[in-house]
Amino acid sequence: MSKNTGLNAIEIKYLRLSLGLSVEQIAELTKASLDDVLAWESGEQQAPEMAQKKLLDIDDIIEMQVLNTTDGIEELFKKEPKRRLSFVVYPTQALYTQYNPEFLSSLPLTELYNTAAWRIKKECKLVLEVDVSLVPLDAEAYKRYRAENSMSESRESRAKWAATQL
Repeated sequence: MSKNTGLNAIEIKYLRLSLGLSVEQIAELTKASLDDVLAWESGEQQAPEMAQKKLLDIDDIIEMQVLNTTDGIEELFKKEPKRRLSFVVYPTQALYTQYNPEFLSSLPLTELYNTAAWRIKKECKLVLEVDVSLVPLDAEAYKRYRAENSMSESRESRAKWAATQL
């Protein structure tokens, strides 16, 4: 990465919006104050290089997830006529943290995970003509489903539960 990423105020603001984050969440992620983030977005201050890099890195991680997931979905549907999928998204940080500890280092906030899911949904529709439904995890309904079907907790179990919600 160059020494100065050089994002201007409007780019910082729209990067935040494209990530689906609030000003407070950006402050938390970049370890800056709320006033600093507001100053970055108003053009009163230049966002520090490390803050810009952090936000751009998160955006890159999401884009890599989109690419990797859509490549996998394309393979899945090469010979399969069914063109519908469902993805679990997480309505609260607590549920996201409980069910996805492996993602917390790269996508620490549920909003970032859900943004990735939304981008995958759009990419699948536009490029692959696959309909993806985003299903918010209902922990109690999911636990009942697992118990009724003698399933252990896993991403695959969550995906199967989400498919029943369509």
